[in-house]
Order: sequence, then structure tokens, then C-alpha cells
Amino acid sequence: MSEPAASPEQAASPPDSTRTGPGRVLIAVYALFALSASARAAVQIATKFSHAPVAYLLSGLAAVIYILATVTFAVGSPAARRIAVLSCSVELVGVLAVGTWSLADRATFPDATVWSGYGSGYGFVPLVLPVLGLLWLRHWSKRARTQETVVTSAGDADEAARSKSALRAQVSFGRY
Repeated sequence: MSEPAASPEQAASPPDSTRTGPGRVLIAVYALFALSASARAAVQIATKFSHAPVAYLLSGLAAVIYILATVTFAVGSPAARRIAVLSCSVELVGVLAVGTWSLADRATFPDATVWSGYGSGYGFVPLVLPVLGLLWLRHWSKRARTQETVVTSAGDADEAARSKSALRAQVSFGRY
């Protein structure tokens, strides 16, 4: 009896990928924020940069970080996950730093950025998103370690079975 063929969805997202399950929602939200932050920063920088250069450059930085996070979550490889951890960490520090700075020095932020007021203009999603991203990456880190252990254990079990088989063959031929 043959095994059923993998569905196209399974083929598109390997089981060791961050693009499965809740990861799809995370990628979609990051993609939405990448698009909105990029558009906002582009318009602000192109039309009124001299009005609030710090705020607009920080919006541009947020856009770049959202794009990087979107791509690395979508790729889902171990190297991409490491880059995603870095981008989510920088994003979280950025939200906290810019959020605090924007509340403490309102003159520097005459116009809001994505991260101003801890992302209050976006329903605080910019504050929650990197935390969810880091939690999802932590889940995958644990899963990868578990799979390594299982693969190593399975490999050891396979090796032990071959050794036992070889020993039986030698015993049956009277070599021991």
C-alpha cells in the first residue's frame, strides 16, 4: 500500500517552517505593516521632510524592519529565523525607545510615527507584534531542538538496529 501524496499546502510549507498555522497570520500582519509604514514614510519624506525629519526617518526605519521581518518569517529557514529574532528584537527596542521619546519630547515628534506613543495610532499593534513574533520564533526554536533530538535518537536507534542485525548474522554463521 502506498502512502498518500502530500497536499500542495504541505509541499509549500514544510513542517519546520514558521509559515504554518499562526505564522501565516503573523506574516500577513507584518506584510500589512510593511506596506503601510513604507507608504507613510515615503509620502512623509517626499512631501514634508523638513517638518519632522526625525519622525519621518524613524517611520522609514520601522518600514525597513517590518519588511525584513515579513521576508524572514515567510522564508522560515533556520538562518531566516535567526534574522527574524534580530529584527523583532530591534523592533521591540525601537517601539519602546521611540514610544518613550515621543511622549517625553513632543517637539521632536510634531507628526506621529508608527512607533510614537508605543504605536497608539495603530491600536498598539506595533508594541504587541514583536512580542508575538519573538514568542512564535521561540516556539520554533524549541521545536527545532526537539526535532534534532528525535532525529539524533532515531539515527542512533537505526545504527543500533544495524549493529544488532550484523551481530545476529555473525552469530548465526558461527563466528561467535
